[in-house]
Amino acid sequence: MRENARVTSSYKGDYQELVDEISELLGAPATLENRNFELIAFGAYDSEGDLDPSALDPVRTRSILTRRSTAAVRHWFEGFGITRATGPVRIPRTPEAGVYRGRICLPVRHRGVVLGYVWLLDYDPGPTDRQLAAAMLVTGRIGALLADEAQHGADLTRELRAVLTAEPGWPRDMAAAELRTALGARADGPHTVVCVAPWPSADPDDAPSVRTLPGARALCVVPWGGGTSPAFKALGETGQSLVLLVGLRSTDTLTPAVSAATRLLERAGASGAGGAGRAGAGAKGASAQDGTTGRDGGPGRSTAGGGGVAAGIAAARTGLDELGTAWAEASAAARAALAEPRLGPVARWAAIGPYRLLTGLPPEAAHDPALRGLLSPAHRELARTAEVYLDCAGQAGRTAAELGIHRQTLYYRLSRVEQLTGLDLDDGEDRLLLHMALKAARL
Repeated sequence: MRENARVTSSYKGDYQELVDEISELLGAPATLENRNFELIAFGAYDSEGDLDPSALDPVRTRSILTRRSTAAVRHWFEGFGITRATGPVRIPRTPEAGVYRGRICLPVRHRGVVLGYVWLLDYDPGPTDRQLAAAMLVTGRIGALLADEAQHGADLTRELRAVLTAEPGWPRDMAAAELRTALGARADGPHTVVCVAPWPSADPDDAPSVRTLPGARALCVVPWGGGTSPAFKALGETGQSLVLLVGLRSTDTLTPAVSAATRLLERAGASGAGGAGRAGAGAKGASAQDGTTGRDGGPGRSTAGGGGVAAGIAAARTGLDELGTAWAEASAAARAALAEPRLGPVARWAAIGPYRLLTGLPPEAAHDPALRGLLSPAHRELARTAEVYLDCAGQAGRTAAELGIHRQTLYYRLSRVEQLTGLDLDDGEDRLLLHMALKAARL
């Protein structure tokens, strides 16, 4: 398995060499993308007759800069039959689609299955049939490499999933040992775990490739709320989540994890999961602790990412001994971001405040008898008022200003809250109970 890890780590350089070889054969820059249109390598052919960079169209520019294309672009190109082609496909320029230059697509296949595409801008007079035939031979080598990497990646996927779903004790220890062996020396370095939930598909083929995510070591899709481990039981949700193991340069910075989480949110949005599109859009400019500052209409209604999807990032660690704990932290941070819009769409475990405790409580903790009446739909505004008042440390002036109401209106609402709950807002323990229950209700 150590040998597999060493082989996997060398793939990126191999792809670059093969793409450069095609660029030399055809006398033009070439790009390699996987079948999901995610950029793998770019061969910048350099010669006196090279193409003018200013001639690049928006579609190609975005592909190179963001390392992926939109779902609309993918659908448009696939309409030319590239998924079924066994030889070069010429695609005409279509300015209205943002394609200002014609394309030549070389499908990358292995044993009859398309695994990716090599692209180059068409030019005059263009490559000869002999040049294209030689380039297609190189795509066959790329296809074999992609197939080999997919096999190794599937192994890491199974091993990561086994760690996350195994019972504590020797079953999890055995699964972690297999993952550690597969990762080799990388297993001993700093890392963190990212959880994106809910993920729109349980199909492994719909998950992104590890190589397209910064610092990624392994990823898998697991049930969101399934399994028997405490981490899963704490989720209290249904559906799927995507889990990513990310390598870091040091435990002091989570930048690679934030970048990977943002890209995954965009991917989930492009897949059309609920309101995920808005979450992905919001993530583009988000840091690990940034987000919106507004509050929604009260506890019990998630608005993070438009109610669609959020990402959580665990604290950084060295080695894999606490991988189960890191997964629980990432899951909790994702739940908190879904519950509290200002925390998301990308939330760090260290930045979710009281939700670090609340996400560890059983679901019934959100159903304290004292709050049964307050949390009914008829009293949503009263619940919101109480939460903002407690968030503002009981300062009436700040609360009234944030809610945009008169102080007398605030005092009236707070008295109604006391009547409905039987709690005394002048009592510290009663205020603590109310505050925790309101936050727990968001989860």
